[in-house]
Amino acid sequence: MENSQYSVLLVDDEPAVLKSLQLVLERAGFDVLAVNDGRVAIEAMQSGRFDLVLTDLVMPDREGVETIIELRRTHPNLPIIAMSGGGMGSADLYLSVAAQVGANATLLKPFSEAQLLSAVRQVLGEPM
Repeated sequence: MENSQYSVLLVDDEPAVLKSLQLVLERAGFDVLAVNDGRVAIEAMQSGRFDLVLTDLVMPDREGVETIIELRRTHPNLPIIAMSGGGMGSADLYLSVAAQVGANATLLKPFSEAQLLSAVRQVLGEPM
């Protein structure tokens, strides 16, 4: 399947990170909607169809773990990738909690373009 047939909802509160990840995914052929918090992500899910959610965990308005829990409740089969560089606690702890509440894969920031695209293809069931 062509990447352009996949729609990705990208969630991160850091504008530079959001733009950078959006560009990487778009260059790889994905259709990307980039939003800056979990609340907006939930609203976007209600009005659109996405094949994958890629979300940061530490965000000021609605954290990624809360977002994952809500998405799992409403979209139980939706592939979700959680990413974190930490915050008040360890990034590993945040990522572990994200996996426990339903993230299909996790990425520790900073990560490479290759690591990102590999994780995306893996959760979408695409060949590496």
